[in-house]
Amino acid sequence: MSSNLHQSGVKLLRLLGRHAETLMDVYLSGSAEEGRHDAAVLSKLTDAGILWRPEAGEGLRLTRNVRALLEEGLKDERNRQINSNVGSSLATIKTLASHYREARASVDYSAAEAYLADLSEHVFAFTENLRYSIRVLWGRINNEFGYVGSISAKIRENELAQSQVGELLSGLELFQFTELGEIAGDIRELRRLLVTTLQETLSDCSKELSVVQGRLLELLGRFRQIQGRTRLLKGLLLYTDMHPDYHPQDHVAHRKVPGLFNRAEAVLADAAVDVHNSAQELELMELVARIKAISRLELPKSHRDAEAEVVLSQAEDFDVPDNPLKQAVENYFCAVIDSGRRQSALDFLKANQLPWDAESWLYQVIGGFEGLSEEHKGYFELEPLGEPHPVYSGNFIIRDVELWLS
Repeated sequence: MSSNLHQSGVKLLRLLGRHAETLMDVYLSGSAEEGRHDAAVLSKLTDAGILWRPEAGEGLRLTRNVRALLEEGLKDERNRQINSNVGSSLATIKTLASHYREARASVDYSAAEAYLADLSEHVFAFTENLRYSIRVLWGRINNEFGYVGSISAKIRENELAQSQVGELLSGLELFQFTELGEIAGDIRELRRLLVTTLQETLSDCSKELSVVQGRLLELLGRFRQIQGRTRLLKGLLLYTDMHPDYHPQDHVAHRKVPGLFNRAEAVLADAAVDVHNSAQELELMELVARIKAISRLELPKSHRDAEAEVVLSQAEDFDVPDNPLKQAVENYFCAVIDSGRRQSALDFLKANQLPWDAESWLYQVIGGFEGLSEEHKGYFELEPLGEPHPVYSGNFIIRDVELWLS
């Protein structure tokens, strides 16, 4: 059986090499032009399973496996597809592992070896397919979906790639290594395939898929920004086509320049340390070392001739005298309450012959009013008296304040 399989494989590979030009024409055009190629050659390729006809009336096309082989060998990013069906691969791996355990328990070593070979092939094919999908995604990101021509198509391709990444991540969550460990048991071959190999591969691929997802979101934002600016430019061109006599105004002469035209960058950028510049690494390390340096000076030691006796006694009471200016402001507030009438702060200052200058007194009165609680502040009304500044607009010069009960 092995000899027959070997001869069949050699025959198939020779068939591929003999008709390589025909196969590449079909690969590039999508379907075979039956009037251009020999009918006997096309029939032979169809019988070998290299070409197939989807339905009656359709042209002959390459089978999926042959196309995937050419895409991988030619590094062709145009037609590469991602297989995100992780659940089917997981179910196949579990089934083959159960077959191997059963054959091993039945002492059927020939069947166990066959099942183990199939299981190894499926595990390695799954991990290679997963890495292949990630390589395809990175290829799309690095050329910014350059195989499509418009920004809208790039956005659609980006959204498709994000959905594929989401499906891959959701599929990887199906792998429960506790369950796989129970299936493997104490069989070394199964633990190597189901636990060690899969866990290392899935861990690395999950991290890389997270990075891919972030890059796709960043690229989508840039695409949408370009699309918005393109739409704006197309709208302006359409407007100028509909209004040939339109001339933009001199926006520099306006008092307020619209944000659309005010796109000039700052003349001097904000100063910042470039921590990514390796040429400045030594200077930065020296600065950091100086900041964190601790100076330990040798201070003279003080010696006591004798031990001092410590006596604990009750602390004496002491009073903190009130600020006279603050006390005078409180008297001013009390005078307003007693009289119930509007009173000027400067009149109260002159009437009581207080020793402070007018500016300090007004500052203290305003500060005393603002320092009241919201409940007490609601009992008073404070009105500043003055006039606007004659030169600088927006400034109000306070000459006096009046306080009354609200």
